[in-house]
This record gives sequence, C-alpha cells and structure tokens, in this order.
Amino acid sequence: MDYAHLGRSGLLVSKVGLGCMNFGDATGEQEAFTVMDRAVELGVNFFDTADVYGGPQRPDMEKGFGTSEEIIGRWLKKSGRRDDIVLATKAYQPMGLGPNDRRLSAYHLKRACEASLRRLQTDHIDLYQMHHVDRATPFEEIWQAMEQLIAEGKITYVGSSNFAGWDVATAQLKAEARHLLGLVSEQSLYNLTNRAIEQELIPALKHFGVGLIPWSPLAMGMLAGKREGEKTVRRAALGERFTAFADRLNAYEALCSELGHTPAEVAQAWLLHRPIVSTLIAGSRTVGQLEAAVEALNVRLDADALDELDRIWPGPGEAPQSYAW
Repeated sequence: MDYAHLGRSGLLVSKVGLGCMNFGDATGEQEAFTVMDRAVELGVNFFDTADVYGGPQRPDMEKGFGTSEEIIGRWLKKSGRRDDIVLATKAYQPMGLGPNDRRLSAYHLKRACEASLRRLQTDHIDLYQMHHVDRATPFEEIWQAMEQLIAEGKITYVGSSNFAGWDVATAQLKAEARHLLGLVSEQSLYNLTNRAIEQELIPALKHFGVGLIPWSPLAMGMLAGKREGEKTVRRAALGERFTAFADRLNAYEALCSELGHTPAEVAQAWLLHRPIVSTLIAGSRTVGQLEAAVEALNVRLDADALDELDRIWPGPGEAPQSYAW
C-alpha cells in the first residue's frame, strides 16, 4: 500500500480508501465485516462514511438511516481495530424530520457528531466532513462549533465535501482568522468523465494545501469496463449518458487493452497520478471490488498514456485562462 499526507496535514492515509456508503444497503453486515477485515490486511487505513449512509437517504424511511456507521461501530468493537484506521464521517443531510435535524448550524453539528460517535462506538472521529456547503450558516458559526468539538476531543481534523472553489477559500480564510488549521481535505466528484473541478476547485485546493478525495472514480460504473459476456457495467441503467459517451468509451477501452490493464484499473490509476489526490474513495461492495481498486496502485501511466487519456477525456482547463485571455 502507498500512503500520502491528507492535504497539508501530517496525517498519512492510504492512497486507496474504503468507501462505506453501501454498508447496510447493497452490502450486508457480515459481508461488510469481511470487506473491512480485508481492507486492513491490504493496508487500507482510510475508512469513509456519513451519518446518512446505509439506506434510502430520507429521514421518513423506517430503516437504513445511520446503518453504515452502526455496522462500522460493531466491526470496530469486534475487531479491536480502531487505532489501525483513520475514521472519517460526514454531517449535513437530514437525519430527522425536525427543522434543525440537518445542515451545518452549530446546534445540528454538535448533535450530529455525538450521534455519529454513539453509532460508531468510538470516542473520536479522525476526519469530520461537512457533506455539503450550507450557505445559510456563516462559517464563523461553523468554525465555532468545530473548534468546540476539537477542544472536547471528539474530532481531530475537519474536511469538506461538494464545495465550490470559492467555498473552500471562504471557509479557509475564516478559519485562519480564528487561528485554526481549517480544512485539510475536500471530497468531490472527480473522474475521467467529469473533470469540472479542474477549472476552479482544484486550483483553490492547491493554493490552500487542501487534499482532494475523489468520489465516484468509476463514474457510477461507466469506467468499470466489460464483464465477460455482458455489456459494460451499468450501461443499460446509464441510458442516454452512456450513449453520449459511447465513442469515447470505445476509444478508452481500446487504450486500456493496449496498456494491458482493465478500464477500472486505469480510471483509478489516472486519479492516483494526480498530485492533488490524497486518497480516492473505492466504494467497494465486495472484497473482489476492493482488491481490484488496490490493484490500481500497480498501474504506471507514462506521459504518452496520460496524453492519450487527456485526448479521449479532455478537461476544462484552469480558470481564468480556460475562458479568458
């Protein structure tokens, strides 16, 4: 396993992280235990979840809410592996029907963090992430809440998710005014088919020393390649989106064949070649999927391969040069 610093922090995380969103939904508890056991064996030390994961993300559903954290908590208690992992979770999504059971108010963050700690059966969260930007709550209030949680030993680092570049900049400047470390990571949608964050978000992350954690590295399975005797994974479900990318996908899969690696390996290896990426989220439902993600660490893409990937999947360029002289 390869490790990298989480942004500018001193914390080392595995370059491939385990995404636990499927636990309790697509992946049952016993299989989730097996996946987590194997992750530790492979050297994966970054486990990512959210308070809302584990089932339908609606507070009026009777089951599934908080299940991913509960499964991880029971595994931590059974395995005794708490000190072997960097545990990350998130808050923002609705966790109840009340008006304050969501978003990033100090009121909600305190209660959301304490509820996550109970479900995870631990006394601290290593990386506490804002699951989405909340422009109705000032960052002065958010950082006050985070500072209190840090002082109480309930969280160690703070990250963001699904922020725009100017959200990162605003958050970081407000944190610096309070003499806080601020954000160490940003978790965003990023893969070969969707490179929009290269325009403004990634430049902001580089400027402030915030590490990138890409989610959906395989573009909901679009980049997973072909299974023998089947169409490309999830192509039928992707419908018009696959049709729009059909020519690119054919060219991409032909390139992967020339390189001698599966499309899934190349897609994840491309992310691992980006210096801004601290760790990528492998949302593995099974041990096999986890092992395939880790295998991407062994893929080396030379300059020609990277240039060809840019030709097939061009990025937007960096602002403002991408749209102005």
